[in-house]
Order: sequence, then structure tokens, then C-alpha cells
Amino acid sequence: MMADQAHRLSVAPMMDWTDRHCRMFHRQISGRAQLYTEMVTSAALVRGGAWRLLAHDPAEHPLVLQLGGSDPAELAEAARIGAAQGYDEINLNVGCPSDRVQSGCFGAVLMKRPDLVADCVAAMRAASGAEITVKCRIGVDDDDPRVALPGFLETVAAAGVRHFVIHARKAWLAGLSPRENREIPPLEHDLVAQMLRDFPALRLSLNGGIGTLEEARRWLGRGFHGVMIGRAAYHTPHDVLAGADAAIWGMHTPVPDRAEVVARMRPHIDRHLAAGGRLHAITRHMLGLFAGQPGARAWRRLLSEGATRPGAGPELLDAALAEVRPKAA
Repeated sequence: MMADQAHRLSVAPMMDWTDRHCRMFHRQISGRAQLYTEMVTSAALVRGGAWRLLAHDPAEHPLVLQLGGSDPAELAEAARIGAAQGYDEINLNVGCPSDRVQSGCFGAVLMKRPDLVADCVAAMRAASGAEITVKCRIGVDDDDPRVALPGFLETVAAAGVRHFVIHARKAWLAGLSPRENREIPPLEHDLVAQMLRDFPALRLSLNGGIGTLEEARRWLGRGFHGVMIGRAAYHTPHDVLAGADAAIWGMHTPVPDRAEVVARMRPHIDRHLAAGGRLHAITRHMLGLFAGQPGARAWRRLLSEGATRPGAGPELLDAALAEVRPKAA
């Protein structure tokens, strides 16, 4: 799939959520949605040798590795490693507002240093040969986003970045928690839409406050090259992703029902358990599969309570599925 087509709908990178098991689950629902890793720090790869964080199944593609860091040389090496591991794109995180990220001088705090971001992405492009993209906010703290955002885009685009994913909120680096930063700063979708007109040579994807497939289609209809959905895709995955291949890409493949998604996950679960893994590592991502359906509460309860027990296996999934199977849509 061409990169600009893969971007049309993506699932946001989310720490502690979008690991390889989550991505494999989402891939059983949509064959086309672009998936992202959790943010991986360049230091973990280059200095910590944590290549295990890059493990993925070929079925997860189209797949983007998101990196965090601020040292151009270190990010360049991390991007080279990621490209060698087969990732379709490398994304630089310039949007995460957590204290831990700030202390490492990466994430949203980098919006204050667009020249450094430009140096980073230039080094990443030169070292890896992969497409380098950037995920950012519209500004930080007391910035005027009408000035900060276009200035940031202009500087970083001059270093060769052509695709930006823009979370349409400010990040407050002091006084708000990461969760509050996802909810309290007002959304300014129209400002991001203005960037489409101001920077016609760029591909811009919109992120922030988008919760349904229909909303995604409306924003695409307004000219955005892509839409990124985060928490809604995680908590109500079937609602968001099951119809995406048809609605976004015009595919005519059958839409999998929820029980079929469970069946598709069985081989992955079997391999994970055979390798000594725990069932909970996978099923924790599947709790929202039947959201809004009769029996959903029992599905969640059985999996959340039982999957952490030593020796929990596929029979628990069978028991949970029995609570919803007669009504599964």
C-alpha cells in the first residue's frame, strides 16, 4: 500500500497499550489500518540494546516505529536499526507531555526547539533511508498556536519531513498530568485544517478527540490526508476498525464479526502460550471487543479476573466467549 494511502486511518501509539499483542489483535479487525508501536526511546535501542522492543509479526504491516529522543546521532542510529528490522516508517514523538519524557528532553518539550527537531529528522533520514514522520501538538504552554505550529512545520519540513500527525491540542508541560493533557486543553481542529491550506505540499493527519469511523470520514472529506484514532480504537476496537477497510479504502472484503476476530487470534495466543507467555498479556487488549453488546460485562469480567492466574489458557477464552456468542454481532 502506498504510504499516503496507509495514513488514511491509523491507530495512535499509546504507551502500555499498543504493544505487539495489541497490534496483532487490531490487525485481525482491520487489514488496512496503519498501526504504531508504543514509543521506544532511542537510548533504549542504542545504549540499552533493547531490540526486543522491536519484535513484531509480519502480519502487523503497515507498521510504524515511534521513537523518542533528542540526540540526532542517537536517533539516527535508532532509526537505522528500526528500518533494518523492517518497519515501514519511523515516527519521531514531539507530542508526549509526561514528566518522564520532559526530563529526557524529548516529547512535546521539543516543540520549543524546532531547529533541534530538524537536526534530528535530517540525521534520521540520512541514516535509515526510511520515511521519517513527526507527531506533534499545536504548541506548548503559553505558545500562540497560530504562530508556533506553522513555525514548527516550516522549520521541520525544511529538513525533509513531508508527513506530520498533529494532535489538535496544546500540551501543558507543568500543571497537567498526561491524562489531563489528553482531555483538558481545548481541541483546535480548525487551526490544523488551516495548516492544510498554508502548507499544501505536506501530508497532514489529524489526531485528538476523534472517536468514530464516521468522524474520521468527515475529516478526510475536509482534505486531511489521514486521521489517527487513539483511545476509541482501543476501548471499542470493533466499532472503529471493523468497517474501516470498506469505508476508508473501498475494500470489499467481508467485515469480521466479533466471534470471528476471537477465532483469528487463536493461533497467536497458542504460539504465545507455547513460548511460556501469559494469557493476560494478550487478552487485556481484547476486553473492549464486545463493547456495547449483550454479555460484554461478563466477557470483561471473566478475562480480567481469570487471565492473570497461573496456567490460564484458551479454555478461559472459550468460557468468556460463551457469554456472548449467542448474541455476537
